[in-house]
Amino acid sequence: MASSSAALVVAVNVAVAVAEIAAFPATATATTTATLRKEIATVALAQAKKPDPSWHPEQRDCAGLVRFAYRAAYAKWDRARLATPLWRDARGAAIPFADAETLLAENFVALGRDAETRAQSGDVLAFTTGDHGYHLMLYVRGEDRARTPALVVYSPGDGSSEVRVGELRALQHEAPAEWRPVADNPRFLGFYRFKEWGDGEH
Repeated sequence: MASSSAALVVAVNVAVAVAEIAAFPATATATTTATLRKEIATVALAQAKKPDPSWHPEQRDCAGLVRFAYRAAYAKWDRARLATPLWRDARGAAIPFADAETLLAENFVALGRDAETRAQSGDVLAFTTGDHGYHLMLYVRGEDRARTPALVVYSPGDGSSEVRVGELRALQHEAPAEWRPVADNPRFLGFYRFKEWGDGEH
């Protein structure tokens, strides 16, 4: 169990990240990847406080959080994109639902297991569960990297609807070995980016 002081530090850092994300400029007339990233982070962090009623309880798992945050961001800033579903299957056909495996294989591109310095809000950390399953976490980072630590937002996928927020650095050093997002952990698949955003910086 995390100590009360550790929980307070995370809460403070979440508040700082939320404030920084909210301060980042965004305009509906000039939708950019940065705007969508900001909104994905905002939506994901909000679910840790209180899940949105429109997020169906049966879809409240790690992949469901990714799907919900992305769809909410596009609904706000690029609704026209939702004329067809965001996700693709192995044949490249648009589909309304994609599980964690399909998200990784068909909709996100790997950045690498040591790509932390390139990661931006809205990117995904992925793990294999060891039983042919996958676990996803959303990466959140404020604009001021020197002042705000990187956070991860995720649903534990244990049947609860709880969404958790933690510091990436703490996860790297304090989590059980199989859940540490470090290059020498064979279960850590690395950082991933939505294919439509490409592999470059935005």
